[in-house]
Amino acid sequence: MRSPLIFAGHTDEILEMAGGTLTEAERARAERFTRERDRRDFVAAHLLVRHCAAEFLGARACALTLVQRCEECGGPHGRPRLAEEPDLSVSMSHTRGYVCAAVGYGRVGVDAEHAADGPADPGLASLALTPAEAGLVGLDNRKLIRQWVRKEALVKRGELTLDRLRETDLSGLPLDAGSATLEWEGRHLLEWTAGSVIAGAITDSPARLRLPGGHAATRA
Repeated sequence: MRSPLIFAGHTDEILEMAGGTLTEAERARAERFTRERDRRDFVAAHLLVRHCAAEFLGARACALTLVQRCEECGGPHGRPRLAEEPDLSVSMSHTRGYVCAAVGYGRVGVDAEHAADGPADPGLASLALTPAEAGLVGLDNRKLIRQWVRKEALVKRGELTLDRLRETDLSGLPLDAGSATLEWEGRHLLEWTAGSVIAGAITDSPARLRLPGGHAATRA
């Protein structure tokens, strides 16, 4: 079975590279953003996940339809899937000026967040961290955001919910930048950084990371 595939890059370069066509529902959601930069991040992420899936499947991005439907309200949001390949798991994330996408068979989840140096937000820490994790993170904001990214990736895999973050303990995983790939309870974690962005993907088997234009990302 093919390894899961991850694509990531800055919004501007992704918009120049990625092909595909947004659905009417996606275009409507994009138009609701009041800030142009947020709209561009949204569009870039939705095009990138098609580009990533097309590379994985050997297909054309323009032939792939991304579908999102909330299981609670029926709205055009929620966990994404491909209409043409429903057994393929897809995930995407965007943060200011940066987007990433992951595809693969089995479960995949990807997230990216900006992380400034400095003290951690105690409110976010109390929401997301177990006592053991809080002891490891201390007052370091970048360590806190790294744990947040990991748990968001689990949420996007469908294994965790935002109101139950403190029920999953990841204190056994290192928080330093010494390892690029990690394993946790049978799952594979790939992490990287791009400037102030911390990003990570959790997959069922080791994943491959691709960046546009041969640009380098620092493996975290």
